[in-house]
Amino acid sequence: MDKFPISRYALCIMSLIQILLIVLIVAAVVAVVFLVSLFIQLRTTAREAEKTLAEVRVLVQHLGELDLEVKARVEELGDTLRVSRKAAIGLSEATMQVTSKLLPGPAKFLPLILPVTSFVLRQMKKRKEKRHVE
Repeated sequence: MDKFPISRYALCIMSLIQILLIVLIVAAVVAVVFLVSLFIQLRTTAREAEKTLAEVRVLVQHLGELDLEVKARVEELGDTLRVSRKAAIGLSEATMQVTSKLLPGPAKFLPLILPVTSFVLRQMKKRKEKRHVE
């Protein structure tokens, strides 16, 4: 038998502790490498996000300018429509006065005759154009 039986167990325990220490060191190195690669990827993503955010800010500014321009044009169009509506109403009233005084009987049929006449004239114009093309 051995003179020192405890020392054999101590060596066995020491080697187990060393193996565990090596495993923990390897795990720590793997974790550090993973974290470093993660931080590098995060930094790259943050740079791209900053570039994208700058582009979005520019686009939002242009969108605001377009919005103001569209609003101004809509207001102009609204004014034009109001003036056109007043002119159409005035023209309609004047036409109604003239037709009711000059042509009281046939004036009843004008709303029917005018669209039909304009349709017939358009058809005649189209036929003329087709004859000229051929």
